[in-house]
Amino acid sequence: MAAKLDPIAEFREDHRKVRDGILEITEALRDKNVKKAREILGTLNVLTGPHFRYEEEYLYPALRSFLGEYVDQLVKEHDNVIETAKVCASLLAKDELNDQESQDASNAAMQLLIHVSNCDGLAILSERFNAQEMENLGNRFAEAREAGVPLLEWADTIRK
Repeated sequence: MAAKLDPIAEFREDHRKVRDGILEITEALRDKNVKKAREILGTLNVLTGPHFRYEEEYLYPALRSFLGEYVDQLVKEHDNVIETAKVCASLLAKDELNDQESQDASNAAMQLLIHVSNCDGLAILSERFNAQEMENLGNRFAEAREAGVPLLEWADTIRK
């Protein structure tokens, strides 16, 4: 039997990976290394797909008991992150970026960083779930990861 996934620890670790990836993208863009920035964005797309899916399908509904209608605002933030990621991906599809495009892609990445910072605060509320709820969330997070659908694919094909 597989070890149980700790949804809070995994949630926070994902945020650390995304934070670091975003900072690496902005550095690559500053250095005009489009290829490296594109590779990092691809990695983040794969990482954040299961994460966003877990949040919207399981965590956010569970957090509604604490946050009420504010959960709808969290979904709207995801809308913005997805659109920003699409803009970033389309810019990074080019072989070279001019100064303005590089700045636009860097600004888009920094918008993602703000979401990561805001979202990590949800972990403190999650600590209030009982053991059964935590186990259920851990199982759902593991299922989302096992499905492994990248963010932009999930957003365009599965997300409601």
